[in-house]
Amino acid sequence: MDNLALSLEDVTFRYGETPALERATLRVPRGEFLAVLGPNGGGKSTLLKLLLGLLRPQNGSVRVLGQDPAQAARRVGYMPQFTTQDRAFPISVLQTALLGRLAPGCRWPWWPKADRDAAMACLERTGVAHLADRPLAELSGGQRQRVFVARALAGEPEMLLLDEPTASVDPEGRASLHDLFGELAKAMTVVLVSHDVAVVSRHVTSVCCVNRGVHFHPRPEITLELFSHMYNCQPGSCPVELIAHGVPHRVLAPHKDGA
Repeated sequence: MDNLALSLEDVTFRYGETPALERATLRVPRGEFLAVLGPNGGGKSTLLKLLLGLLRPQNGSVRVLGQDPAQAARRVGYMPQFTTQDRAFPISVLQTALLGRLAPGCRWPWWPKADRDAAMACLERTGVAHLADRPLAELSGGQRQRVFVARALAGEPEMLLLDEPTASVDPEGRASLHDLFGELAKAMTVVLVSHDVAVVSRHVTSVCCVNRGVHFHPRPEITLELFSHMYNCQPGSCPVELIAHGVPHRVLAPHKDGA
């Protein structure tokens, strides 16, 4: 089990009487770039909260990097889906990245040189070090996402959790961010959560489909089985054909009536 980045064993979680995950079992080796896919309301956010230790399953067990999620929290970097900020709030790019270094006893906003150097290194890693003194509110959507990734990296995590990191980013910016995530995945486990199957880029190494149940696919292939797991449809009920123009692959779905 020491080689697993995360594992769920027969996990069930309900909000009142409404099930979010049912008897979910998942084992993901360390070093994977995992795409977690599923429809809105399928349980992706619940899965993330379980991995972060923000929720506890009613049944089953969750382990992250071999530990209880709450114990492993300092070893995990997290970029939430909603990272909006008051544009009038006077925080710079470097100050934003430094928030990832917050720890008990920290004398914010007076940061030791070691913390500032570490934050700058993360900004360099994500390609926005030249913007360190700029107000965060002045950046483009893609630039801000890179700053938030740097903030998640500032705590020197062993695993990075990304919740819809390319939402509201233009196509060119999305492609650039996927290249960044691919580079980061060479040094750590990366888990990218999305409702969009298009995130299965050439960098992804495995796929997990979440729709109350959890299904792990050890190869990043778009298949009928994957779609049936994502959308709870019977294989063959909506045939798909794969049309590939280089990399990554995309999927179109012709229906029986020829539409």
